[in-house]
This record gives sequence, C-alpha cells and structure tokens, in this order.
Amino acid sequence: MPISTATHPKLLWEGIHSFWGLKYSQHPECYSRTHEVKSSDQAFEEIKNIVGFPAAPRKTEGGAVIYGDELDGFLARATNLAYALGYVVTHEEIADNKYKQVSMARAGSLARSMKQTVETVSGNDFNRAFNSSYTFGDGKEMCATDHVNVSGGSWSNELATAADLSEASLEDLAIQIMNATDDRGFPVSINPECLIIAPNESFNAERILKSALQNDTANNAINAVKGLFPKGVVVNRWLTDTDAWFVKTDCDNGLQFFWREKPSLSQDNAFDTMNLKAKSYMRFSTTLGDPRGIYGTPGAA
Repeated sequence: MPISTATHPKLLWEGIHSFWGLKYSQHPECYSRTHEVKSSDQAFEEIKNIVGFPAAPRKTEGGAVIYGDELDGFLARATNLAYALGYVVTHEEIADNKYKQVSMARAGSLARSMKQTVETVSGNDFNRAFNSSYTFGDGKEMCATDHVNVSGGSWSNELATAADLSEASLEDLAIQIMNATDDRGFPVSINPECLIIAPNESFNAERILKSALQNDTANNAINAVKGLFPKGVVVNRWLTDTDAWFVKTDCDNGLQFFWREKPSLSQDNAFDTMNLKAKSYMRFSTTLGDPRGIYGTPGAA
C-alpha cells in the first residue's frame, strides 16, 4: 500500500513538536566480527576441503618408500541470495506533508532495515548452530560433538556437556580448542580469538574476563582467562538463545560472509500515478567452511 495523506493525517497540519520511531542510534556492526567478510563475483561460492598426507611410516633398509594419498574432503557452498525492500509515497502526500524531515527519514529507515536483515541472517548461523536441520559440508550442524573426518573417526567443536558461561566452562572450551587436530589427527595451532555472547551474558563476561584475580573466589590467584581473547567480546544482539555462547578461533575458512552486491538505494516516479517509488537491493550469502573456526555450547538450560 502506498504511503498516502491518509497514512499520517497529522503530517498535513502544522503544530507537531517532534517525531520518533523512524531513527535510532545503531549498535556497532556485528557480522563482520563473527564472520570472515569477503567479496563474490558469481552466483555461488564453494569452499573445498582437501586432506593432506598421513604420518610417514618407517622405511626399512633397502625397502621401498611407501607413497601416501591425499583425500578428497567436504564441500561447502554459499549461494548468494537477493534481499530487497521498498516503499511508495503518493505525489499528494509529498506535496502536502508539512514535515519534510519525515520524508527525508524514510530512506534512512529503509537503510536501517537492510542492515538489520544482514545482521539477522548472519546471526541465524548461531541460532541454528545446534540444529541438525541446518547442516554444512560434512553433513553436520555448525557445532556438533561428532563432526566427521574423511580419513575416519570424528571430532567435536561443542562442549561434551552443555554449560552456561563461567570461568570453568570457558577454560574447558579453550582447552578443547587448543587440543584441536586436523583430519589426519595431527595437532593444529588454533587459538581463541573472540567470545560471542548474547546481551544477557554481558556482565557475566565482564566479571570473568576483566577481573584482576580469579573470578568469584577468595583465592589469591591470577585470572588465567584474562587476555585469552585478543579480539575481545562480541555482544550479538541477534542471538535468540540467551545462554548459548561461542568462541571464534583464528582458524582460516571458518564462518564466511560473501557480499555479491552491497545495499543500493534507487528511486523513481511512476508516470501514470506520479507516485514516488524507492527501493533497496542487496545480495549476499553465509556458510561454514572449516568447523574448527567456531566452537560453542547451547548453555545448560
């Protein structure tokens, strides 16, 4: 439905002191801290897993060298989807509107909606992290206790026993990260990078990570987790599970965000109705390449 003189009849008369609802201060950009942001120039992007050679066996004197094989691993695909939103305003509404600041704010409100869409879609990667209906290259959800190795066996990027955020559970997950192995079972150097939480855990995270000594004890011990996350804490307002929490690691090709077309704004007037039309359009995708890029737990509740 077009925005017309009947939509906001008060705008046709002078005397309104101020308006609210179309413009708010925005939270800092979140998706670029939880995902690796890259550009795309095609309909979809693929991330391919290749498994390297096994450990070298002992060669006996005079014996032949044993030749190992590379293994073809999993494939993750990110299909760039289009998102668009627009509005229509009648010629009469624009002509008779006494408050041009309302008309000017509509484009900003549209841009805000596009930003919210980006954050909602990227946030859903975490909201679906433990849901087996949303799987990636190895056929498993983002965080699972049984990610598959191509060479055989499985591994985990989820706490074996779900736990709320605490010093102890954070230590457990950090140890799990630092004990990570590749598909052949070789130890790999992966370290925590940032902690991702819902707003409800903000104060808890502050106490755990920033206290001078060990948190919530009378022990005269250092805070061992202080400084564990070089890129800090990311408060993700788009998480729907308030006690789920995650650790993004420095592993390459973890959570990916591909920009195919960044948001654009265009407008025109319809010849027959003289209505003003404005629209915004964008294309992007997200996916998970190496699950070692993110670890997490749904919380104890």
